[in-house]
Amino acid sequence: MKILAIICEFNPFHNGHKYLIEQAKLKSGCDKVLCIMSGNFTQRGEMCIFDKYTRARHAILGGADCVIQLPSPFAVAPAEIFAAGAVKILSSIPEIKTLAFGSESGDTESFKVAANFLIDESNKFKRVLEEKLKNGESYIKSYASAFEECGGDSTIVQNPNNILGLEYTKSLLRLRSDIDILPIKRTGASYNDCSLCDNFSSASAIRKNLGNKQVEGNVPPYVFSDLKFATHMQGYDNYLKHCLFMTGADELRQVYGCSEGLENKLKSLENCDIDTIVEGATSKRYSSSRVRRILCANALNCRQADTEKFLQSDLYLKILAVKKYCADGILSTLSQSTYPLLTGVDDSTLTPTAKQCFERDKYELKLYNHINNLKIKDYMILV
Repeated sequence: MKILAIICEFNPFHNGHKYLIEQAKLKSGCDKVLCIMSGNFTQRGEMCIFDKYTRARHAILGGADCVIQLPSPFAVAPAEIFAAGAVKILSSIPEIKTLAFGSESGDTESFKVAANFLIDESNKFKRVLEEKLKNGESYIKSYASAFEECGGDSTIVQNPNNILGLEYTKSLLRLRSDIDILPIKRTGASYNDCSLCDNFSSASAIRKNLGNKQVEGNVPPYVFSDLKFATHMQGYDNYLKHCLFMTGADELRQVYGCSEGLENKLKSLENCDIDTIVEGATSKRYSSSRVRRILCANALNCRQADTEKFLQSDLYLKILAVKKYCADGILSTLSQSTYPLLTGVDDSTLTPTAKQCFERDKYELKLYNHINNLKIKDYMILV
């Protein structure tokens, strides 16, 4: 069995995701599709509009054969750690042959060239990057400028999907993995485009326009019928604010990306509403997504030292959903991984460090239930 892997959030699953699965399966020639998906909170620091099991079911209905969970400490970490955690888990499964991802370019060779260039950032690159940041340029613009001044093609590091694709490629190179990359050129709206299109709107646009009838044309019917159950963010925002109030500056500094005085800035805003906190802490150096991610990781008690420890340890495959007709074959194949399979909350097969990581996953589901007054249980579903 040859397995195609996709790293995803699916918040929510939409036509573009379905297109990605279909095109990647066609071009890779793989037999099955495995998605490794964030749990209930995302890399942008947002709470998902559907719980992880609903989104996993949507993925199966949209063409995936199995969905496993990306542990929450990786899911709410910066792009490099998000990618490294996902690739580490995928690399434990011998049958995974290809990793597909959406991109603005769709050119495999350009990703490999850029990843090789960036994997060992030169002193010149670091110096130029720091100079650009000090001059007040945004991080993404500074990174692209430094890349170009050191001889790289800056166009590939200027788009969010490309940046994640680069991080996936770098992680595979570091692990000396045999998994091939397969960039699939995006169709329709760009990653951050918040305006609705007819068929291929971004997930951001769909989340911001849930009450708009035009959304129906952008998501499969089984997703649209569930939108009436989408969660509301007010309770989550209030909890983020509460956690910020309860956390000291020293503890905040232990969260990925919260440094250089950002922790003090956040604490000075703790009595404001969440939008004011995010806006007040956002700058050219610190994006609003980074600020929200820090607040989310803090609420989930995800600290940098623990996450780095998890990256160096054997972990687990937490199964969320499997296509019913091929469940036995998929699970049998995944059991050949060097990591144990988990279909519920029994962690007796895990190492102490893996148990500590899994506790974060269990906690994030409890928190999601608490905020949304739900009673979702941790289990594997057949679709």
